Amino acid sequence: MDHAADAHRTDLMTITRFVLNEQSKYPESRGDFTILLNHIVLGCKFVCSAVNKAGLAKLIGLAGETNVQGEEQKKLDVLSNEVFVKALVSSGRTCILVSEEDEEATFVDPSKRGRYCVVFDPLDGSSNIDCGVSIGTIFGIYMMKDNHEPTLDDVLQPGKQMLAAGYCMYGSSCTLVLSTGEGVNGFTLDPSLGEFILTHPDIKIPKKGKIYSVNEGNAKNWDGPTAKYVEKCKFPKDGSSPKSLRYIGSMVADVHRTLLYGGIFLYPADKKSPSGKLRVLYEVFPMSFLMEQAGGQAFTGKQRALDLVPTKIHERSPIFLGSFDDVEDIKALYAAEGKKE
Repeated sequence: MDHAADAHRTDLMTITRFVLNEQSKYPESRGDFTILLNHIVLGCKFVCSAVNKAGLAKLIGLAGETNVQGEEQKKLDVLSNEVFVKALVSSGRTCILVSEEDEEATFVDPSKRGRYCVVFDPLDGSSNIDCGVSIGTIFGIYMMKDNHEPTLDDVLQPGKQMLAAGYCMYGSSCTLVLSTGEGVNGFTLDPSLGEFILTHPDIKIPKKGKIYSVNEGNAKNWDGPTAKYVEKCKFPKDGSSPKSLRYIGSMVADVHRTLLYGGIFLYPADKKSPSGKLRVLYEVFPMSFLMEQAGGQAFTGKQRALDLVPTKIHERSPIFLGSFDDVEDIKALYAAEGKKE
């Protein structure tokens, strides 16, 4: 990249301009979706700013149990959740919100109700805040099937019904990756402008990667196919080089690297978590949607991840996602296991 030329580039594709351009392809659209995305982007900017101050906040007494005024301080994940809920409700375009932080779904007051259902994890990997590791927000958007009183069934839809999905990663830079069903695009926050600029147009994941990403600390509880796959990554029998292991423990960061560099991210079921650990609606579905849009695959050990029909809002599932060929390998191992049974 020619950074000197980029510094003088004046024709900036901001995320707002990008989404408006997409909207213009649908003459019948009323701009509701664009307004909703703008509110999500605002939430991401707020959380990005709060995350950047998190270390300092401790130092200057902003993150204690109570502050000078005697008000109780909120933990960052609780704060992020409130920001997103308020931003989404105030957009006037949502009817149901499902957040990782809230046990129950939020049904928006009829006076502020719109056609969209949003599922999100406001701050994924928040246990990593104190050590400066990248964390992020994950979101997915569904549309109400028709004009009726919203019910949980409107969000308990398979991932393939999602209209859009994305994540915002708060790391060395603040990156928002978004798909509205026509490819995947990455935007980076320019702090001097306060705008997300298109920096990664039309992201495509390599067909095969050199990296595998899994928590090997769980190895003793893995099932046969997962154990065989990881063994094959480390000791390939076909004379190829072993894969490198990279595991951050923050899903957004691990998936972001997988998307850009290729490879596979695994969070299998095991004896400790027989249904897997990651939540279907706001972790598995959005990330699987992005992977497929970028030319990769996502598999649960039994089926294509986006075909899964959730029955509870906080349901969990195993997940294997990443480069097309790497996911094919794990699918073959599960198929072979199935034949034995």
